[in-house]
Amino acid sequence: MDSQVHRTGSAGPEAHNNGLPKADPRLVARARYTAARGYAVATIDAAGCGDRPRSAAEEQARADFQHAMQAGEPVDEAFESFIGPLVEKAVPDWQTTLDALLTLPEIGGPVGYSGGWAALGIRLAVVEPRITAAGFFAGGYVPLAQREEARQLSLPLLFLLQWDDEGNPRQRALELFDAFGSKEKTLHANMGGHTGTPWFELEEGCRFLDRHLR
Repeated sequence: MDSQVHRTGSAGPEAHNNGLPKADPRLVARARYTAARGYAVATIDAAGCGDRPRSAAEEQARADFQHAMQAGEPVDEAFESFIGPLVEKAVPDWQTTLDALLTLPEIGGPVGYSGGWAALGIRLAVVEPRITAAGFFAGGYVPLAQREEARQLSLPLLFLLQWDDEGNPRQRALELFDAFGSKEKTLHANMGGHTGTPWFELEEGCRFLDRHLR
């Protein structure tokens, strides 16, 4: 667990499926900005990401998916084999992380989820009642199981979409947003590629957390 900040207030998991954002100033800045609003922000590596070991099967699944993407081939089967098991392994890790965070006297609930790993966020929001609001980024590629689970969600949602995201098909992301069962869900779409989310969306995200976690 890499608990970036401990502050009085609600806990805020920050999830990404490519390892901890140690070398990514955008994500570190986002965490610090959110912490300055009085939230505790934490992130962990998923199994097989960052410094955590990856099995031969996980290496092969990742390679198959990347090859299909680069070759312009259908990616659904390779994606399911790659991301599906990662989600299954990550959920218990995050529940253990929440258990640890919420035992700290300076941190209290409720809990919000924010991150670019929409598949994990959906599964966590379905099985973890401590999460009461969620912000998702992108979301074009989400396993079928989580697309079905999205219909079960009832918590408030903020969904960020980069209109020209080269790694997340726009139509799939829009279909996922439509599938969410939440009565309160908001879509923010901005022009630009995957890393081009405007800085003002960070402020909007904090306002979203303020409305639902305070």
